[in-house]
Amino acid sequence: MADLDGMKVAKNYHLNEEFANNKAFFVKGANALDWGMQKHLARIFNPKSKNTVMFAFDHGYFMGSTSGLERLDLLIPQLADTVDVFMGTRGALRSCVSPSFNNAIALRVSSGSSVLNDDLSHEVVAVDIEDSIRMNADCLAVQTFIGADGQLSSLDNLSKCVNLGYRYSIPVMGVVAVGKQMERTSRFFKLATRMLAELGANIIKTYYCENFEEVVAACPVPIVVAGGKKLAEKDALDLAYRAISEGAHGLDMGRNIFQSEKPHAMAKAISLIVHEGYNAAQAYDYYLNN
Repeated sequence: MADLDGMKVAKNYHLNEEFANNKAFFVKGANALDWGMQKHLARIFNPKSKNTVMFAFDHGYFMGSTSGLERLDLLIPQLADTVDVFMGTRGALRSCVSPSFNNAIALRVSSGSSVLNDDLSHEVVAVDIEDSIRMNADCLAVQTFIGADGQLSSLDNLSKCVNLGYRYSIPVMGVVAVGKQMERTSRFFKLATRMLAELGANIIKTYYCENFEEVVAACPVPIVVAGGKKLAEKDALDLAYRAISEGAHGLDMGRNIFQSEKPHAMAKAISLIVHEGYNAAQAYDYYLNN
């Protein structure tokens, strides 16, 4: 509709200002990704800190009812205001996570044997891309088993998900599994994280190790550190601080949150390290007093 006489508003083209949307995207290795992929990554990673706090509760897909996760319907609401990302299976997400929560979603799409089987390394892609889209997943989480009997099939799973992820603009998180017979050295993690990134994973979830700075430097996409087995709260917060200080872009804590005596306070203490620059002692003090 044309401006009416006497009602014209002067236009301002800000001729002295550079184009504002000309900065490199803040997530490591994601500058060349399309808008949709970057949008999902911007939900996962905080634009200010460039980091993320994930809460993993996908253990039931191979362990069944795990101590601390017996009642997801009661636990999840306690953490919705504290963590950035919920990492779970579609069954747990649909049944126990309110769609009104604004947390990003890391959808576990690989699945395999149960703890009743000695070899967990043979997994399949259990969730098709259509259901991942219906779940509004912000990334697809795929377990990989470098050096295990199921290495080839798990890398095939990852590659298939990467192909679909690029087709539908959904990032993929490659999860480095560590079995009983697998190394837990910087040599192993340098190999595993780099392989997954080279195959197209946009985020790598792995474990903290010696020479962790070198692992991070050699990986061209963000590394998120897994919490692993339950530690004393003070030790878990020390792990979180060391990981972030040495280059991790986030923590994905499961047992160290849901098996804590105070899950919400523990999640918040981790968030203070990840996003606010707290050291381990300051975060532990918060945990003790909340």
